[in-house]
Amino acid sequence: MTQTNSSLTTAPPQITASAAARLAAEHFGLFGTLSRLTSERDLNFRIEGPEGTHVVKIANAQEPHEVTRFQTEALLHLQSTAPGLPVPRLRRTIAGATEVILPGGEMLRALTYLQGQPMHAAPHPLAQRIAMGRMAARLTSGLQGFSHPAAGHRLQWDIRHAADLAPMLPHIADPGLRALATATLERFVAHVAPQLANCRWQVVHNDLNPHNVLVDPADPTIISGILDFGDMVETPLVCDLGVAASYQVDPADAAASLAAFTAAYDTELPLTDTELSLVADLTQARMLTTLAIASWRASLYPDNAPYILRNVPSAQAGLAALAAVPPEALTETIARACGRT
Repeated sequence: MTQTNSSLTTAPPQITASAAARLAAEHFGLFGTLSRLTSERDLNFRIEGPEGTHVVKIANAQEPHEVTRFQTEALLHLQSTAPGLPVPRLRRTIAGATEVILPGGEMLRALTYLQGQPMHAAPHPLAQRIAMGRMAARLTSGLQGFSHPAAGHRLQWDIRHAADLAPMLPHIADPGLRALATATLERFVAHVAPQLANCRWQVVHNDLNPHNVLVDPADPTIISGILDFGDMVETPLVCDLGVAASYQVDPADAAASLAAFTAAYDTELPLTDTELSLVADLTQARMLTTLAIASWRASLYPDNAPYILRNVPSAQAGLAALAAVPPEALTETIARACGRT
């Protein structure tokens, strides 16, 4: 299945909190106080009541139903293969179903609400980077063996499709940053894309950014929650590593921080030599993807620009820092941290 950019250019569902409350009560037996959660494409509410705290999720009508069901089945798979992972659990409807299709075509679901402090708002001790690397690998391992008809859908956030970002680059306002993004894309097309066929492929989370990860407020080195499976896709598993790593790079010491994160991942899920050689470039490809898509979408939705652009400063700083290190030196530093040299 191929996904167009329609869900990226369509506003979230226009359903009021009171209407969402009625839907939650009618279909899931959930009663309580609703508060809206931030989201780019969908409409999400937190509901607190006698049944505990849940998230009522209303998927964008432009999102193909099979893609949302793909997410549901992945959560059910993880419940079986990796019950210890801190991921949301599905709440079934009163009738026992996993979803409800609304008259406008939106899909309604309910999930458990995970407690914790968003990683982006928490302190970032060095041990947190190690914990995140291991958690990313554990999640990928938990998803091994999972398949679904929608797993191969085309998603612009899947960095193996970074070449398709070229038309979005003019929306990057800063000329210097735009030039850096262009050079990064050219290297990806020439040196990275041809090697992806030689990597292991599977379903992955594909969006382990600090807004989708929760930590224990009392100890930010403990990962307490992994959220938002909306960008899942079947792709080279090392692409998922690149996504997660792109948010763990310290611009003050880019090579060492990327190597430490990769080594932590490698202890849980050993990488092949080919995969290891692509980590730095794929990390930069994710930073490029963040810059290009966010800049483009912010131009379409200026009222929501602060939320859309929330990850741009870190992506810009990280991309500049990694680009300042020769590619061979980056790869050697990562390989050494993983004990391969």
